[in-house]
Amino acid sequence: MQNRLCWLVLALALSARGAEIKFDFGEFAADQTPPGFHSIVSGKGKPGVWKVIMDEVPPLLPPLTAQAPMVTRRAVLAQLSQDPADERFPLLIYDGETFGDFKLTTRFKIVGGGLEQMAGIAFRIQNETNFYVLRASALGNNFRFYKVVNGERGNLIGPEVAIARGVWHDLVIECQGNQISSSLDGKELIPPLTDSTFSSGKIGFWTKSDAVSYFTDTKIDYTRREPYAQTLVRQMMKKYPRLIGLKIYVLNEKGEAQVIASKNAAEVGSAGTPSEQKAIRQGTIFYGKGQETVAVVMPLRDRNGDPMAAVRVTMTTFPGQTEQNAIVRATPIVKEMQAGVQSLTDLTQ
Repeated sequence: MQNRLCWLVLALALSARGAEIKFDFGEFAADQTPPGFHSIVSGKGKPGVWKVIMDEVPPLLPPLTAQAPMVTRRAVLAQLSQDPADERFPLLIYDGETFGDFKLTTRFKIVGGGLEQMAGIAFRIQNETNFYVLRASALGNNFRFYKVVNGERGNLIGPEVAIARGVWHDLVIECQGNQISSSLDGKELIPPLTDSTFSSGKIGFWTKSDAVSYFTDTKIDYTRREPYAQTLVRQMMKKYPRLIGLKIYVLNEKGEAQVIASKNAAEVGSAGTPSEQKAIRQGTIFYGKGQETVAVVMPLRDRNGDPMAAVRVTMTTFPGQTEQNAIVRATPIVKEMQAGVQSLTDLTQ
């Protein structure tokens, strides 16, 4: 797990009720876009320029004494591009998880902008043309929710309310099934909404046009979703209980094979070997034999027949075990797994 998350640079804690992610921007290099995120633009214009910078931030909890500092200087996320294109919505999307039910808390500060002064969170993002948004406008003095479906913006829902520029604001968004609730600076300004358009998706930071906005203290509590790859492994282990082990690998951002599903959940995130990497890149099959076990690595192919992942099947061996026989034993298992998967996205969602 540690290897898988090192390039995301985040804190991940599991609890009885789910999981928690905290974005500590102090762990990232200054003046750089944080890893584990990608920048896109919805609408027109250029993508945003998202960087980690230093800024003064008040503490989350009230100071214990009058002598305690009122603000501390620490790392925050900033959108700095001032492309004035109308209907330009820069987003910085977190790559690490797809969220269904969740509660997000964050703080934002609207710093500047000539045409627009906005900041918000996009959530249940499918792509750049399908998502929900909750955002605040310092120029328009309003707090709004809306959805974008196939690039078309729906009705804006929310009140007129003063949004101070240059001040940190607290934003909370909670999704439970088709119920969406929110608060701004501790006030429920928009009544709970019911919308079934998107049941899950990515989460990202959002601005508009030439707005310059900062974000910090972002935390997501969520119900952890089991990737389909892990579901597939669990189903195969139940159907073939004599299997010693079963793992699925994909290539990570560095182009290295990495476990995304395993009979042993503790192995998720661990590095693969050149065998898995070549199985994914070249479609090669590998065989290895130990004293009591035999392992076969085979490519898992997408709907077009191209390798998208690798499967390592570990079985008991027997006297006279041959490479050909081991491959014959493993092939039906891999083919059955492949039948339910059309693309790499199917595995990881």
